[in-house]
Amino acid sequence: MNFDELVKIVKDCGVVGCGGAGFPSYAKLDKRCDTIILNCAECEPLLKLHRQLLERNAYEIVSTLDLIAKTVEAERVIIGLKGSYKNALAAVEAQLDSFENISVCRLPEIYPAGDEVVLIKEATGKTVKAGSLPISIGVTVFNVETIYNVYNALQGSPVTHKFVTVAGEINKPMTLRVPLGITIGELIDYAGGSTLDDYEIILGGPMMGNFGSRFDVVTKTTNAILLLPRDHYIVKKKQVNTSIDIKRAMAACCQCSYCTDLCPRNLLGHPIDPAFFMRNASNTMQEAPYLDAAYCCSCGLCEMYSCGQGLSPRTLLAAVKADMRKQGLKPLPAEEKPTSPARSYRMVPVKRLAARIGVDKYNKTAPMLSDVLNPATVTIMLSQHIGAPAKANVAVGAEVKCGDVIATAADGLSVNIHSSVNGKVTAVNDKFIKIGVKTDE
Repeated sequence: MNFDELVKIVKDCGVVGCGGAGFPSYAKLDKRCDTIILNCAECEPLLKLHRQLLERNAYEIVSTLDLIAKTVEAERVIIGLKGSYKNALAAVEAQLDSFENISVCRLPEIYPAGDEVVLIKEATGKTVKAGSLPISIGVTVFNVETIYNVYNALQGSPVTHKFVTVAGEINKPMTLRVPLGITIGELIDYAGGSTLDDYEIILGGPMMGNFGSRFDVVTKTTNAILLLPRDHYIVKKKQVNTSIDIKRAMAACCQCSYCTDLCPRNLLGHPIDPAFFMRNASNTMQEAPYLDAAYCCSCGLCEMYSCGQGLSPRTLLAAVKADMRKQGLKPLPAEEKPTSPARSYRMVPVKRLAARIGVDKYNKTAPMLSDVLNPATVTIMLSQHIGAPAKANVAVGAEVKCGDVIATAADGLSVNIHSSVNGKVTAVNDKFIKIGVKTDE
């Protein structure tokens, strides 16, 4: 396939990273790439949809990786997944004889194996320099659902639906393919409702997810809905008040340095040092701003696993990063350091992490179902990706079909947005488009 043609198809069909911040996938297609990595680490406890999707659609995903590699002239493709994902592993290995230069890397059962920098280190032995993108060393990383969406785009189908796992205190844990814009509450109800009368909703995994509500809607980056008791350890950790936590750090940080000792980026030689940062916080931050906060990957190990005092280095680092962005501050050039010789015995096993944060009991089968959900309305957000929001090109009263472009990519980094249902547009503003679903007469 022609490179420009592939870029146009991926952009026009609205393909973005199906997790994290939703980086537009067309912008990651780059002829400087010599290695493509498929990220099926799915390192957060309880998340299962990527391995389920890879098991179910191995040929479609592997063949699409092969096409992308040939189009950007990459030398090899590495599929990174854990040995415990036996069904997905078997499904992939059954396809490999049909493709050249595609191999499997069995990742260690650690958190955060899905972090791009950690994944690249495990799959290639290379280390991405702090502050640099993977393409700087010739690597591009995609996750499983993103590549599946590229496959669909090549067949003429844009991104209209999302796979979402519903887990935790839920009666029927499951993974569903749902239309973009459906509410979180509708998915909870479809999964049998909560086992509790009073619960908190986490959108995403237990480590990096954020609070949500029943009225939030599914976007291209919604991976999981996790229901937890309001007094759960994870809920309490995510409710910290920054100003109070700085005072707690001043009172309680014992300078043990465990947060730095187990920091996955620090172990790879990046200049992120949570212990030094907490020392600053413990002394009213009178030293220069901790600019190396920009190198924190926000995995959360420091505050959810490492700290014996229950402090929150990641949350405080995130506040510093946000303040740096507001002020236009950038980190100083990073000094390259070698991977720590201690790394091999300081990596955190996922099972131990799940037990420590109290979610191991929720690690139940969440089968991927083919059920079709038919909401009465959908609210489709115009910003579901990094970059400029798409611009609505429909008006109230317009009849639309599933797959129609309802918002076009803005100038710069942006992608199209498509209707996820057949129906009539009932509201349009600069944030979202609401569509009333057409019912069969």
